[in-house]
Amino acid sequence: MEKEVSYNTKNSYSTLNTFSNKTKNVWFVCHGISFLSRYFLKYFNDLNPKENYIIAPQAQSKYYLGYKYKHVGASWLTRENTQKEIDNLMKYLDAVFDKEKLPDNVNLIALGFSQGVSVIMRYMAKKKLICSQLVLLSGMIPKELTREDFEFLNGKTKVSLIYGTNDEFLSEEKLIYEKKRFNELFGNEAIIIPFDGKHEVNKQVIKDLISPN
Repeated sequence: MEKEVSYNTKNSYSTLNTFSNKTKNVWFVCHGISFLSRYFLKYFNDLNPKENYIIAPQAQSKYYLGYKYKHVGASWLTRENTQKEIDNLMKYLDAVFDKEKLPDNVNLIALGFSQGVSVIMRYMAKKKLICSQLVLLSGMIPKELTREDFEFLNGKTKVSLIYGTNDEFLSEEKLIYEKKRFNELFGNEAIIIPFDGKHEVNKQVIKDLISPN
């Protein structure tokens, strides 16, 4: 018989740079599977440190990568007890925002990479998180989300779907399906940005997100 208990737990998160009155952009970034948040920050270290403050939550489930038990990665969710894990995850992300105490007028950019796409999208849909940009990088849109879940954005959020043209995890069939889902949720005005690369974070694409047109 499988039973259940409730208990208090702690988890870390990582930040890059310092939030100040010179900060123009706050990035809330969710890493992909097998990452640790502190290493995910390296993809944002080319941004102007005075103008950009990056917050990287840490997936709770850590494990060893490979058989040498040297490097550690982490996963946000699995198919096991998924809804309970989502509930725990939402509370954790709430705690990160509570800890940071960001001002209401901050220019927030929400970004998910790979498995982090499902995390950031579920959090935005549940919490009605307002941001200037929502960036979906090389990940899959959760099947349960609908257009109504994002109507609160009211066309004021720039939404981008970004992927590498040689992504080893993205078949042509999957790409067609994800583009269709993307347009269903956000409309044809949302932006699709392919880049020459694999299943990776492209630092130049990240910089271009905040570059003047």
